[in-house]
Amino acid sequence: MTTTNGGQSQDFNPEQAPQLNVVAQYIKDFSFENPNAPKSLVGGEQPQIGIQINVNAAPISDTDTEVVLQLSGKAETGGSLMFSFDLAFGGVFRIRNVPQESMNAVVLIECPRLLFPFAREIIATTVRNGGFPPLLLDPVDFVALYRQKMAQLGEQSPAQ
Repeated sequence: MTTTNGGQSQDFNPEQAPQLNVVAQYIKDFSFENPNAPKSLVGGEQPQIGIQINVNAAPISDTDTEVVLQLSGKAETGGSLMFSFDLAFGGVFRIRNVPQESMNAVVLIECPRLLFPFAREIIATTVRNGGFPPLLLDPVDFVALYRQKMAQLGEQSPAQ
C-alpha cells in the first residue's frame, strides 16, 4: 500500500506498525484474609475501605516485558479488620516498533489498563466468596498514576 503525504509517496509496511500483544496473564501472588469470621460477617456499620495500587515492570527479552499490577486493600469497621487482600496480577507483553521515548508510557499505562479488569474480577469474586458483598473497584486512571510515579522519580533524582 502506498500513501501520499504532502506530495511525497511513502510505502506503508504493517510489520513496522507499533504492536502490543498479551503473551500471558496470571496470578503471581494472592492472599485474602477474613481473620474475624464469623463475627465479621454480621451486618453492621458501613466499613472503611482502603485500596493501594502499584505497577512494576521488568524486561524479559528485547520485545517482551513482564508487568505486575499490585492491588492491596482492607475493610475495617469499628477498628476491627473485616477482610484484607493482596493481589499481584502479572502479564507478559510483547511490544514491537514502539519508539524508545514512548516505551515507559506504554508499559506503565497501556499494559496495566489491559490487566486491570481481570484483577478487578478476581478481587470481586474472592471478597464475595469470603462472605461479603463483591468489592467492585472503580476504574483506575493509569495516566495519573504514571505521572505521579514520574514526579516521584524526578524528585528522587540528584540535583545537577
